[in-house]
Amino acid sequence: MSVVYQPLPIAVTGADNLEQLTRPMLELLEAATGLESTYLTTIDLVAGQQQILFSRNSKTMCIPEGLAVPWGDTLCKRAMEEGRTYTDNVETCWGDSVAARELGIMTYVSQPVRTADGAVFGTLCGASAKSLPLTDMTMDVLGRFANVIAQQVEREWALAASRRDNDALRAHALTDALTGLANRRGMEIELQRILARCDRNNEGLQVAVVDLDGFKAINDQYGHDTGDRFLVHIARRLRGAVRPEDLVARTGGDEFVIIAPGQTHFDLRERLESAMTGPFASSATVIDYGGGSVGLIQTHSAGFDIGELLRRADAAMYAVKKSRKGSR
Repeated sequence: MSVVYQPLPIAVTGADNLEQLTRPMLELLEAATGLESTYLTTIDLVAGQQQILFSRNSKTMCIPEGLAVPWGDTLCKRAMEEGRTYTDNVETCWGDSVAARELGIMTYVSQPVRTADGAVFGTLCGASAKSLPLTDMTMDVLGRFANVIAQQVEREWALAASRRDNDALRAHALTDALTGLANRRGMEIELQRILARCDRNNEGLQVAVVDLDGFKAINDQYGHDTGDRFLVHIARRLRGAVRPEDLVARTGGDEFVIIAPGQTHFDLRERLESAMTGPFASSATVIDYGGGSVGLIQTHSAGFDIGELLRRADAAMYAVKKSRKGSR
C-alpha cells in the first residue's frame, strides 16, 4: 500500500481545487487496486440524478466524465442502502442492474462522500470487469480519500458562499435601496469604466442630471410613502427611456444621473422629459406630474474627470430649472 500513502501528501497539499485533488487520487486508486475505472460522482437527490464528475479510464472499461444517469437505478444507491461498499461479484449481488450488465462490471467499490453535516455530495467509486479481491486496508484508503474530498468540497462551498456574500455586500453598497438603481458611489465607479471605454473607442458621451421639480410638495401633501412610490415610478420610467447599456443612477433624494455612451446624435433630454411627464397613480392618489428639470451635456473630448462632467451637467440642470420657473 505504500504506492498510495507516499504520494498522497503531495497530491493533497498541492491541490488548489477539487479537480486537482481528485485526479491524483483516482490514479492512485487504480494503481493500488487494479480497477479499470475510478471516478468521483455527484448526486442530486432533488433531480434524482447522479453524474460522473471526474473519471480515470486507463484500460478497456470506460465510464465517461459528464455521464448522467437516474439515481434510482445506480449501483451506488444500492451499495449505500445495503451498506455494501465492495463486491467482486456484481452479477450475484445486483444481477438485475442494466447498467452493470451493459458495462460488464464484476468488481465494484463505492464510498459515499459526506460533508460534516452528513449530506451526501456524491460517491468515490471504482469498477472492473474482472473479479478483484480488495483488502480491508484498500477499503480504508478509499474511505480516507472520500473524507479528504469531502473536506475540499466543504472548503469550496464555504469559499463560494463567502464570495456570494461579498458580492451581495458590494452590490448593496453600490445600489440605491429604494429604486434598485446605482447610487452615487456605484455611478462614479461605472462612469470611470464608461469614460475609459469611450476614450478607447473614440466615442461620444452624454451626461444628464435630472431633478424632480415639485417633489417636496408631493412629499408634504401626500406623505413620504407616496413620495417613495413616486420615486420608484420615476426611476422605472427613466430606465425604460434609455438603452440597457446606458447607466441610470439615483444620486440624491430626488436627483438622478443618466450616462449614455456612444450617443450624441439624438435628444436624450427630450426622451427623459417625456418619460417623467404624465399621471402617477398610487392607491387613491393620482398626480398629474409636469416633469423634472434635465440638464444635459455631451462631449467627444477625452480627459474629462468625473467631477468636471457632473458639475457641468448639474449647472445645465439648474439653468433649465431656472428657466422653467421663469416660464410659469
